[in-house]
Amino acid sequence: MASVRHRRQERRTIDSSIHKSRIINWDPTEEFVKSSRVVNNAMQTMHIMGDLGPPGKLGQKENECLLATIKTDGNGTIIVKPDFNKGREPYRIVTEGEKREVWRLTLENVSTVMKPEERDREQNMYRDLYGRHKEYLNSLVGQDFEMVRGILTAEKRDQILTADYNVPALCFEYDNLFINFFMELPNNWSSLPFQPLSGVTHTCRTKSLGKVAFFGYPFSFEAFYMSEKESEELIPQWPVIYFKVLSLDAWQRYRTEGYGYLLFPAMPGKHSVTCHTWRPVQTGTVSALRRFFIGGSAELEDSSYVRIPGTFKMFNVLFVFGFRERG
Repeated sequence: MASVRHRRQERRTIDSSIHKSRIINWDPTEEFVKSSRVVNNAMQTMHIMGDLGPPGKLGQKENECLLATIKTDGNGTIIVKPDFNKGREPYRIVTEGEKREVWRLTLENVSTVMKPEERDREQNMYRDLYGRHKEYLNSLVGQDFEMVRGILTAEKRDQILTADYNVPALCFEYDNLFINFFMELPNNWSSLPFQPLSGVTHTCRTKSLGKVAFFGYPFSFEAFYMSEKESEELIPQWPVIYFKVLSLDAWQRYRTEGYGYLLFPAMPGKHSVTCHTWRPVQTGTVSALRRFFIGGSAELEDSSYVRIPGTFKMFNVLFVFGFRERG
């Protein structure tokens, strides 16, 4: 069994005298396709020939005809072609020549029937052989795999490309931007213990042309969804990625430039999405002077308040100022 299933690892050099066009068979026959789909082993072949010549002309080579072929290998496999009739109609053999005689060929298995104890002994031998081979394969693979039955694995590989504030009405006020982001997992979602769920990009100065900050910051998240209801087809909530855009100037003054969020894509594949941001603004001259001279401005204590926070279990209605409504 090891000789059948084990892949040969040794390297074989190709003879330079063989033309390269012979490596690929551009017009394979049906027999070639069947023989190429299985592992090729060294086999012994026996041909059973028959002299179908008329009486008095026996022994001539042109009257010889192939009746059957028997192949066997070292593993005890026997291939008989054509197969035994087993009650079916005999095979027809038509000779070549003027008369074109028709012969009827019947192949029968006349071997003695195997005794029950011998059959049981053979079955036990095969069962033991397959069991040892399974243990051998398990020793090669190892036991470091975990069962994921009933668990949905969502792996997200992202890249923060640009921060564009070319639109005057929605532009960021200051330059030298960086983004702080984190992922929120709803109910029935989990991640690996060492999986970081937040990150901070590098600081990027915008280009004068178009005022675009090119980050090119890659990051990846991996989360798992497991529901107690096996019949549940639709996932009620997907993870949310929150973004907080900040600016930093030469005097180490931090300013909040915008908040935003994106839902985890529900469909696999490549996605290009845009995150729209906003920030709370205080009216008045004092707030504007404080933001300009020392930095700092009105900001959210919890960034998840950009949308309905996932911590709200009973109250899903918010006031216009972001507070829970109890009435």
